[in-house]
Amino acid sequence: MKVLSPPEPSMKQTPFQLAQIDHVVLRVRDLLVMQRFYCDVLGCREERRQDDIGLVQLRAGDSLIDLVSLDGKLGRLGGAGPGAEGHNMDHLCLRVENYDETAIVAHLTAHGVRVGEIGSRYGAKGEGPSIYLYDPQGNMVELKGPPAA
Repeated sequence: MKVLSPPEPSMKQTPFQLAQIDHVVLRVRDLLVMQRFYCDVLGCREERRQDDIGLVQLRAGDSLIDLVSLDGKLGRLGGAGPGAEGHNMDHLCLRVENYDETAIVAHLTAHGVRVGEIGSRYGAKGEGPSIYLYDPQGNMVELKGPPAA
């Protein structure tokens, strides 16, 4: 078995600072069972629902846990459900300070990162700008800016 050395630390500064995880999105087979678990067992509370797309957003302290029903509009976009050929998590969202879309996209592009959709999305602090991108293994990550004024 080959042991890999850790990467050399980068001496370059990023044009932003990560603040916290904004939200996590879980693709679920049974929305009601999952909502009961996160609310009744872990103490989350329902903050927002969009039944037309199969989304329930639960407050978890300063963050959100989003539940996306596999049979809803958003859930169907993700393909097969959790299992050997499917993933349970849709994406990881990181809240950033000093959000400058142009600088962030330039930084990501300079590092060969595949940038996805850019737009305004709802997160733990409210509606605001965000950028989707993909890590080296194809996982979607969202960089979330501050809420709109």
